Amino acid sequence: MHLLETIGNTPLIELRNTTASTEGRLLFKYERGNPGGSIKDRPALFIVTEAEKRGLLKPGGTIIESSSGNFGISLAMIGAAKGYRVIILVDPKTTATNLALLKCFGAEVVVVTEQDDSGSYHKTRISLANKLADEIPDAFRPDQCFNLLNSTAHYQGTAREIFADCPDNIAAIVAAVSTGGQLGGISRYTKTYRPEVKVIGVDAVGSSIFGGESHSYLIPGIGLAWTPCNVAVENIDSVYKVTDEAAFVAARCFTRNEGILMGPSSGACALVALTIAKQLSPLDCVVCIISDGGERYIQTLFNDTWMQTNHFSTETGLGKLLELTKEVVPWSVHPAQNTNYKPELVSKLCVPTTTQSINETIDKTSVSPSRISFID
Repeated sequence: MHLLETIGNTPLIELRNTTASTEGRLLFKYERGNPGGSIKDRPALFIVTEAEKRGLLKPGGTIIESSSGNFGISLAMIGAAKGYRVIILVDPKTTATNLALLKCFGAEVVVVTEQDDSGSYHKTRISLANKLADEIPDAFRPDQCFNLLNSTAHYQGTAREIFADCPDNIAAIVAAVSTGGQLGGISRYTKTYRPEVKVIGVDAVGSSIFGGESHSYLIPGIGLAWTPCNVAVENIDSVYKVTDEAAFVAARCFTRNEGILMGPSSGACALVALTIAKQLSPLDCVVCIISDGGERYIQTLFNDTWMQTNHFSTETGLGKLLELTKEVVPWSVHPAQNTNYKPELVSKLCVPTTTQSINETIDKTSVSPSRISFID
């Protein structure tokens, strides 16, 4: 078996210690099991494979991407396995461990320190990545923020796995949103085949994907200053925004009380999922996407000094976790009324014509997976 054939078919883990027997069951779709250590292996391989089929990425070519960490690491791993040069643009929120992993796989790393108009780094990273892709011969931009294949990868893979592996009594699926891939693909599949299942999006306080004020935040791998094109908001039933402290503390609590390592964005999702499960009966279950493990955050999330420096609690007891659930309330139960789509960014950020061409093909086929050449 080739390394890249091990991507997907990740386990579902049922929690035992943080839910009561009178509450809903809570299942974690644990994406740490992918060879690159995160859920981003799925769209990274999917997009690269499609680019090869279309002749957009040729042997000896260069992959250039904007990533806060996990997607870049996945591309770096794939580049090492397939023999591509890989350039990843990161920002100051990227952990030292993630930087080290990128370099271990041979990726060239560019740290973008200029903030954009929202106080984040997404737009400046994307703009520079597009500029480099235009200047470097035989370059390909996977373009996770604007490439609709990002969500199609999860429609084809992640969502199907969930419903194949889960019992019929799924009440809700909880997933984070940043570039929109996992939430977009999973929600589209769910509303197509199991419309009664609630789809819950989790965002960061400070992100304006579903409206609200934009400002900087510390949770990596979550949030944007606009609604990503990979998400059809009408497929989302409700959205929760989680604070930095709640996300970091929750991740630590789940690790301590369930033995399941996870990063801050997964901590935010797990906290929301636990809150929802507590409102349900034992006949119902909630599936939560845990996007990666916690090893990449040892110097931040699991470092007491770092937590205290940021004025975050270091309590990890079950009581602290249950206390946090009492503060979790929906940001919106009508997300379609809180959209923040910005189609003008396609031209402002110089989104590659290759991405636009791929998206046009998907649009013309009504995003039907049977009408596009996908990996098996």
